[in-house]
Amino acid sequence: MATEGIEALFLETHNWGKAARFFQALGYELEFETGHSSGQLRNGDGPYVFIAEVPEDREPQMQVVLKVPDADAFGASPAVEVVTPFEDTHFGTRLMTVRDPDGRLWSLQAPVKN
Repeated sequence: MATEGIEALFLETHNWGKAARFFQALGYELEFETGHSSGQLRNGDGPYVFIAEVPEDREPQMQVVLKVPDADAFGASPAVEVVTPFEDTHFGTRLMTVRDPDGRLWSLQAPVKN
């Protein structure tokens, strides 16, 4: 089964407030704030941006998340190196990490079945 495009960007920042205001100035609307220096923004029907503050001694990272409609039906190709198989997350989805031929990590996100 194939992915269905980009679901989200996960961004780390050293300043949640400044990062949120930056994206709001670009037309993104705050969908929710977690209360612990992170939150989700969206611009129209496109992918959402989830931003989380990290300590100053940590290099902020960015992660592209691809959408998978059903984790149980997803069959990775031999051309795709699975780093971590689908696992339930604390935020209500299932997440898998794969590595592309150049060594970049990609996240695949699927809904949790009820």
